[in-house]
Amino acid sequence: MFVRLTIPTVFVGLLALQLPSHHAHSQCPSDINENGITDSADLTGLLAVIWTNGETLPRADINGDGIVDFFDLAFVLAGWGPCPPALPWATTIDQDPNPRIVTDADFRKRMIVTGLPWHVRDNESGIEMLLIPPGSFTMGASPGDEDAASEENPAHTVTITHAFYLGRSEVTQSTWVEEMGANPSYFLEDLNRPVENVSWDAVQPFCAQNGLRLPTEAEWEYACRGGDTTARYGPLDEIAWTFTNSNQTTWQVCSKHANAIGLFDTIGNVSEWCQDWGDAYSDASEVDPTGPFSGIFKVLRGGGWIGQASSCRASHRALSLTVNSSPAIGFRVARNP
Repeated sequence: MFVRLTIPTVFVGLLALQLPSHHAHSQCPSDINENGITDSADLTGLLAVIWTNGETLPRADINGDGIVDFFDLAFVLAGWGPCPPALPWATTIDQDPNPRIVTDADFRKRMIVTGLPWHVRDNESGIEMLLIPPGSFTMGASPGDEDAASEENPAHTVTITHAFYLGRSEVTQSTWVEEMGANPSYFLEDLNRPVENVSWDAVQPFCAQNGLRLPTEAEWEYACRGGDTTARYGPLDEIAWTFTNSNQTTWQVCSKHANAIGLFDTIGNVSEWCQDWGDAYSDASEVDPTGPFSGIFKVLRGGGWIGQASSCRASHRALSLTVNSSPAIGFRVARNP
């Protein structure tokens, strides 16, 4: 005898409260045993955890709230059936965020509920990228930051409504040479250092031929902060290569501590191009801001090996002509799912 399971209206309503409207099942967070289908095996395993208060199965806490309960059951029932294909442009390295790397629990939860893989490798460029989930943050000068300049004010609320991927590190010389041929960098001792001496204009063909893009200024600061509200996401000497510790050169990417969502060198090493034209802030809340339609200068973020502590902060902004290049300027890439 088979029992038909139905989901009452109130059940669906509660699921909707836990599951943002942008949620997609393309990567099957409901497929707990990762066999390509959400079925009775996933349901049985989940119910066993709930009913016996047993040790949590890997991936059983589907919505990442720290407990396996009714809402995780809702995810399994809502995702019932075969899993659609993975990202067509990427190879998944890790489906779920590693809690030892993504130490911000709120970010980790929001990553999981997107249904998208956390850590991927772009198939065209080979760049490792991390998932950045939707969310809101305060953009601009951090509370109590005495180094904040006028262009970092007023601080204002920004909401990022879409998930996107961002390079785990700055683009390296190795990747640039593989894609573009000649190495424009000034510091040539190690191809695992960030590529630099690249203008905003020069970066555009690299991105275009790989289906990549530069992050917006808002995306960049949101990801750099990784849930942190202070000027820096850690002690400066531990997270960044700056004027005081760089010996006036760039260093291998990922050789300092990452932020709370696994990104390296967002502060220090090289300043990073953003997509936006530079503009003054207003105190109005914004949703997915992209800057003005035109301008003279593009935005640079993060400071670099040449930067003093005052310029190596999450909210620091710099401007440069699109044709300008420097041994202290590089970039990291973004991509839409």
